[in-house]
Amino acid sequence: MHIPDGFLDAKTAISTGLFSLTGLGAALRITGKKTESKRIPLFGLAAAFVFVAQMINFPVASGTSGHLLGATLVTVLLGPSAAVIVMSSVVIIQSLLFADGGILALGANIFNMAIVAPLLGNAIYKIVRSVLRDDRGRLIAASVAAWCTIVVVAVVCAMELAWSGTTPLRLVVPAMAGIHMAIGLGEAAITMLVLSAIAKTRPDLLNGNKVVALQSGDKRLPFPGILLFLGLLLLMVPLASEFPDGLERVAHTLGFAQKVGADGVSISPFRDYLVPGIHSAFVSTIVAAIVGALVVFVLSIAMARVLVPRAQSVDELKTEVD
Repeated sequence: MHIPDGFLDAKTAISTGLFSLTGLGAALRITGKKTESKRIPLFGLAAAFVFVAQMINFPVASGTSGHLLGATLVTVLLGPSAAVIVMSSVVIIQSLLFADGGILALGANIFNMAIVAPLLGNAIYKIVRSVLRDDRGRLIAASVAAWCTIVVVAVVCAMELAWSGTTPLRLVVPAMAGIHMAIGLGEAAITMLVLSAIAKTRPDLLNGNKVVALQSGDKRLPFPGILLFLGLLLLMVPLASEFPDGLERVAHTLGFAQKVGADGVSISPFRDYLVPGIHSAFVSTIVAAIVGALVVFVLSIAMARVLVPRAQSVDELKTEVD
């Protein structure tokens, strides 16, 4: 669902960019007030997981593929403000380093996948969770929220395309919604599977959107398990489906695919998730995935630390004064 350059006009790109800056700034402020520094490594782990998982496209009907968005999954684990930071990190690196989503369209992609998706996923999850309170209810709530989020974000993307004059609203909304209803089933299934695995191995991480602190002496640290899982995902990346994703399929069907790259800016060194100089596509893709995972890990942690130490020092000072 990454919008490339050429699909949006200036007013849409600027408007969504301003919304994204506002949303990300608010998320940073909230995170600074509510997050302890010991919890921040989970931001990086979540970002690395989402980045690698998004590289693995799974086939859906009619020669179309989809991939995990992950916004609802991260929201359930870390809370909505943290999810905004994590998803923003992923989307930014995908655009700048890998040309996955346009640079001029970066504001729209952040707005859709890193602002709307986590907030909507959190709202739907809490509504369903208020009715289904047991462990199975958590999985159902997360899967329902994941499916709904994919469909609604696809509709928001369609409305941005229509507002830009790229394609008629009456055509693009049903097209995007229809194809992402199928993709959303994969999103819901993956979200449920990952949460089920976490519930069995580290149930303490599922603490009502409250991230537990990581203690160095805790033998149940998630790092070894997550690193092993990331390694398995990396091996699966080159095997991803080559079918076009939902937005690409709709663009070809409705005849605006040729707009890709129009008036765009490209500074991405690893286009198409390939590293120049490595002749094996399999190895090149894996190396690109490792580079991306490391970069988003560092970026998400850096963004989270912008305000967290400052907020903590202020709180400590107030405590001493009191």
